[in-house]
Amino acid sequence: MNRVLDPLKSMFARLRRHPGAASDAAPKGRLDRFTLVSWGITWFIVICALGFALWKTQTAGAANIPLPTAGPDASQPQVNLPPAAAQSGNQGAIDRALQLKTIISGTRARYEAVTYRVERGDAMLAIAKEFNLKSETILYVNTQLEDNPHNLRPGMELTIPPVDGLYYEWKPDDTVDAVAAKFDADPEDILNFPGNDLDLTNPVIKPGTKVMIPGGSRELRNWEADLVTASRSNTGSTGTSDFGGNSCGGGPVGSGFGWPASSHVISGNGYGPGHLGIDIQGNVGDPAYAASAGVVTMAQGGWNYGYGNVVQIDHGNGYVTVYAHLSQINVSPCQGVGQGALIGLIGNTGNSFGSHLHFEIRYGGSNINPLEIVQ
Repeated sequence: MNRVLDPLKSMFARLRRHPGAASDAAPKGRLDRFTLVSWGITWFIVICALGFALWKTQTAGAANIPLPTAGPDASQPQVNLPPAAAQSGNQGAIDRALQLKTIISGTRARYEAVTYRVERGDAMLAIAKEFNLKSETILYVNTQLEDNPHNLRPGMELTIPPVDGLYYEWKPDDTVDAVAAKFDADPEDILNFPGNDLDLTNPVIKPGTKVMIPGGSRELRNWEADLVTASRSNTGSTGTSDFGGNSCGGGPVGSGFGWPASSHVISGNGYGPGHLGIDIQGNVGDPAYAASAGVVTMAQGGWNYGYGNVVQIDHGNGYVTVYAHLSQINVSPCQGVGQGALIGLIGNTGNSFGSHLHFEIRYGGSNINPLEIVQ
């Protein structure tokens, strides 16, 4: 810029020092025209010089801006900013590819069944709790168990449904209302369950389709009914039992129920459909006690429909208790016992999956939940 302006400054300085130099060589009229032309040419040169200098300045500044690299890889995702971002005024900001990350709190909802392999030490109650299901749901779905939680074995693969209920294979003449009524379920739950993937505008289900019936239930085989309730006879006794009489006479009458083992922990299966008793934690050889006073009406070894070595006590007030899977029996039929008397040792006989005491309370021949009685 200075190289352009310095000669112009020198020319103007000479004109100021010798204003009459041009007038000596020409008349006044010619001098005026010459002066005007000279000044015009001078201003034109000045303007051109200033424009050239400004252009050089911009060119030099642009040279310092790094050239763009190769264009984006076509395989990379392109992000289109929403209109609000485009109008925010950040026109000079650098666009970046966004990496979206979803944070999910709690457990993700599951709509499909999963497979669970039974391991040694597993029990139906623990498996059901792990998947937040009821024990009977696992029995409904896994027919290989034959409605008996004691049929669990290491290595067995179980189908674990996403919610409580059961699966049903659709038949040609089935309707949603009829199937729901059959399994005591809500038709809307069947239609709206995402895992069934039904078109709610036209919920047609093809025959042979495996449909989840949320909240559905069915009758489970009552395996405990295979072991009859053995009660003492009323004749000549102080008891009140008058069903399933046997040769045992009178004896102690119970009053209140305590725990039949030192442990009060449910280690295997709780009370519910398909398991009309509780499994109490215990090692082989741990003592089993009479829950209340009464008369022993059964003390029998062997398989006994999966009960293994089993003892029954009639408490003379309509209640009968059952103690199963014993490793040893310490009482005999028609023997009177008091509450807390040693009747045998905890074991793993019969259809048992690990050592424990299977304990039942029956009233009038029907099972009730022991946890509502024992203290």
